[in-house]
Amino acid sequence: MRISVSSDMDEPVARFLVKELRDRGHDVLPHGALRPGDDPQWAVCSEAAAREVASGVAEQAVVCCWTGTGASIAANKVPGVRAALCTDAYTADGARRWNDANVLAIGLRLTSEPLLKEILDAWFAAEASQDADDRENVARVERLDAGRGTTPAE
Repeated sequence: MRISVSSDMDEPVARFLVKELRDRGHDVLPHGALRPGDDPQWAVCSEAAAREVASGVAEQAVVCCWTGTGASIAANKVPGVRAALCTDAYTADGARRWNDANVLAIGLRLTSEPLLKEILDAWFAAEASQDADDRENVARVERLDAGRGTTPAE
């Protein structure tokens, strides 16, 4: 799978993330502090990674900043992106399962290497729910992305 990865800081956990994804057989497209010459600001590099998902260049992305909050906010401004800030494996599983999240946001401050592995394991093991209520919620978000109302008639 092709995965865009961004980080606003060249931190050990960000470098570990890239290595771990490559070790799992993924093609990594780095942004920000992970790519020499790139703009490392969290809003800029998170947007770049998210745009690759929205355009189909990448299937998923992982965006990182100190808390993960700014990276998730910036990524979620890109239409077609459903970014989830995940601090544990259960949240990562739920984000993929119930929200059909296509961008994982990680906080560099509190995420250890073992915790990151657990989050990635859960993220990649989960599949989007086919439950009608879950699919309708995702469809509602897609309508919001398109600038339409939240009900099908709007």
